[in-house]
Amino acid sequence: MSLIDKQLNKNNIIYQMELLRDIAHISGKSGLYRILKPGRGGVIVETLDDKKQKEMVSSNARVSVLKDISIYTEDPNTSIPLSDIFLKAREIHGEKVDFDFKNASNAQVFDLFGAIMPEFDRERVYASDVKKIITWYNILSATMPELFVPSAETAEEAKA
Repeated sequence: MSLIDKQLNKNNIIYQMELLRDIAHISGKSGLYRILKPGRGGVIVETLDDKKQKEMVSSNARVSVLKDISIYTEDPNTSIPLSDIFLKAREIHGEKVDFDFKNASNAQVFDLFGAIMPEFDRERVYASDVKKIITWYNILSATMPELFVPSAETAEEAKA
């Protein structure tokens, strides 16, 4: 990988991380949500699907911002941010990870994820976590393809 390619990749990760700070998973709800703005009793979110439904999420709800999520590695002092995992999934699988989770064993799920992130900790990361991450990747890839394309200014900065 050339120096320009490494810089582009680094800048793309930074750009992607900034976009992920507005995307959240709400415990007990399926799918992902774009955080729009704080409200009096919580936060206003919008679904990332075609319906673009807006709703108020209570301040008591458990909202996880994707930018803040990382995955355990075998090194107990290290974790990998979701943005890195999403970029690696794009490199390996393209726009969609096509995998049948309903008929797959946990070992098959871990093998799939191991191809994306070989150093993940198989004891602290559960198959259900992997399923969520892959589902989130597919949602983001379909609804926010800009996450996986460096911005024009990012590319110009890397070339300079």
